[in-house]
Amino acid sequence: MNCRAVVLAYHDVGYRCLSVLLARGVDVALVITHRDSPGENIWFPSVAELAKLHELPVACAEDLDDDALHRAIAAARPDFLFSFYFRRMLPAPVLALPPRGCLNMHGSLLPHYRGRVPVNWAVIRGEPTTGASLHYMVEKPDAGALVDQMAVPILPDDTAGDVFRKVTVAAELVLDRALPTLVDDTVRPRPLDLAAGSYFGGRRAEDGRIDWTRPAREVHDLIRGVAPPYPGALTTLAGQPARVLRSTCLSRETAQPPGTFYTQSDFLMAACGDGRALPVLSLEVDGAPVDTAAFRERFGHEARAS
Repeated sequence: MNCRAVVLAYHDVGYRCLSVLLARGVDVALVITHRDSPGENIWFPSVAELAKLHELPVACAEDLDDDALHRAIAAARPDFLFSFYFRRMLPAPVLALPPRGCLNMHGSLLPHYRGRVPVNWAVIRGEPTTGASLHYMVEKPDAGALVDQMAVPILPDDTAGDVFRKVTVAAELVLDRALPTLVDDTVRPRPLDLAAGSYFGGRRAEDGRIDWTRPAREVHDLIRGVAPPYPGALTTLAGQPARVLRSTCLSRETAQPPGTFYTQSDFLMAACGDGRALPVLSLEVDGAPVDTAAFRERFGHEARAS
């Protein structure tokens, strides 16, 4: 394809979308990515390694202030700038550089779930669908005109990791579908109605602490929304730190008070605030995995969470 691009990319979506551009013959003049953080669970492929494999110039965002970023992109003389899960807001002078615009791939069905960690938020809030959206970038985050988007289902027991993999495929398909219209200038973007959507901020590990007085469905949605590869849902069981890593939506009626973990046949159950209990499929207490047999050996037939 007869166009030149600078690509700012990280994570799975960054890797797959850069792969689309390269497969379709886009002249990628520069790739800007992030260094992996030592404190982060790196479960996704490296954009930097992909760029090096294709012998593309690579820069790390952490080495560039706004002025240096502006100079690097201006020197590359791109027609387009693409941002794929890049973790830094771009200043207005940078957004003004590419004559054919700057485009971002966002992990939701815009205008819904603008902002940070949209996949996690969609799962935590019990949404039945989410998706990937390609849109033009403006100074306000996730607010520019929409080029194309694709929905994916969120099944009742899907974790955020499951959904993120679906969104990654949707992002790849959306970019591949939209790219010819961008290059030949037949694209017809439409404005986003931000008032009809929503905006969410980032999350910390501590935001995954379980409130056992909430209904079982809300607790389940939190558990799956922060399940590995994310930090997991936090609680304290019999005074010991614990993480609930997996549950199922198939809750059952219970007379146990909220926050009670107990065994029932071969299942480990956790009582919630609406008189229902969640089957807990994966539990870790004080850093060690605990199944139903290990729970009985360690706590007897029940223990209280807080």
